[in-house]
Amino acid sequence: MRSRLKQVFHDKKFLLGFIIFILILLTTIIYPLLVTYNPLEMVGGLFYKPGTYVSITDAVESKNYQLNVDTKGGRLESKLSLEDRAEMATWLEKFGGISIDEIDVTDAEALVKLWNKHYDSKNPQEGLISAKKKYYVRLDIKIDGILEESELILAKLDETSGELVQDSKVTSTEFVNINDIANQRTFVLGTDNFGRDVLTELVHATRTSLKIGLIAGLIATFIGLILGLLSGYVGGLLDDIIMFITNLFTVIPSFIILILISYSVGQSARGVTMVASIIGLTSWTWTTRSVRSQVISLRNRDHVNLSKLSGHSLFRIILTDILPYVASYVVMALILQISSGILAEAQLSMLGLGPATTKVTTLGLMMNWAMQYKAPLSNAWWAFLPVILSIALITFSLNLMNTGLDQVFNPQLRE
Repeated sequence: MRSRLKQVFHDKKFLLGFIIFILILLTTIIYPLLVTYNPLEMVGGLFYKPGTYVSITDAVESKNYQLNVDTKGGRLESKLSLEDRAEMATWLEKFGGISIDEIDVTDAEALVKLWNKHYDSKNPQEGLISAKKKYYVRLDIKIDGILEESELILAKLDETSGELVQDSKVTSTEFVNINDIANQRTFVLGTDNFGRDVLTELVHATRTSLKIGLIAGLIATFIGLILGLLSGYVGGLLDDIIMFITNLFTVIPSFIILILISYSVGQSARGVTMVASIIGLTSWTWTTRSVRSQVISLRNRDHVNLSKLSGHSLFRIILTDILPYVASYVVMALILQISSGILAEAQLSMLGLGPATTKVTTLGLMMNWAMQYKAPLSNAWWAFLPVILSIALITFSLNLMNTGLDQVFNPQLRE
């Protein structure tokens, strides 16, 4: 046994998959201990992009520092995208009479100066559609005054007169140290369609999906193991009945059965455990067939025949003389069933048949919400891309572990 374990952990594929999986598992355990926010707490707005958000009031009231920094460049970079600059260059060349050699889209300040000098919304702009003309008008409004250094006047209400009285001025060269601001919140992966912290939600969703995969995998493997052992060893009529049922479930795609059962259960009853159980109850067939084929090759071995002659019971023969020889295969089947369970939950949730709960979330539910609220169309990549990567990483690590085990225990693949 010890030598087998050494072989397993010396296999590079298994070791890599095991390390990735353990890192994911540790993240789902340690992160909630460090970040105690409710993962479903609505703290932001619709698809806020990743970054650190600070209280404007606290920022204004914090100590100011004068920095010799060109703030115009920062404003230009944030407000003018490369697409906008390209459009400005196109307009200046076609309708502003500017040679393309005089236009440099990398120099935003010079480009804006050219634009302010030559752009005229009353220009006929022949050949342009109405939508494009309106776009240029909006662009002109957006960059109006962008090069000017202006002061912001802060006022407060005078309790005596009831009028606003100037309190202070803020210039563009005044900065605050973020460490001086009391109220701030960092969203590493932004917020989702409900204004929830995507990173916190993702970690808890991963843990729930792993739980679903484990429950589904254990149920499917247990059913497949029991039926496969009985069918392969006993044979006869029992084998015919078990294989008839197995073939019946195999002919009908398991995912179709899964959808029908999930729908018939009803939304109110579809909790995490229920969905995991449904997945497990519909994905045992290939485990049964595989275990049966392994048992058939073992049931006439000498040590099994010797146990029969010794008068050992059916249960003891299966438990002591057959099961140890298929144990490694059962472990590999369990790993694949866990992976399949996670993918099945994601598929069900994308169809709206996943867990119906407001207390926890899963990777599939996060994908469902992102699609329903048009995250791709909003360019909110943080709402769905990390979820896809998490699912891919989990299944990749589990399949690597399974491949490594197969290379160790399968004589045909052993190096």
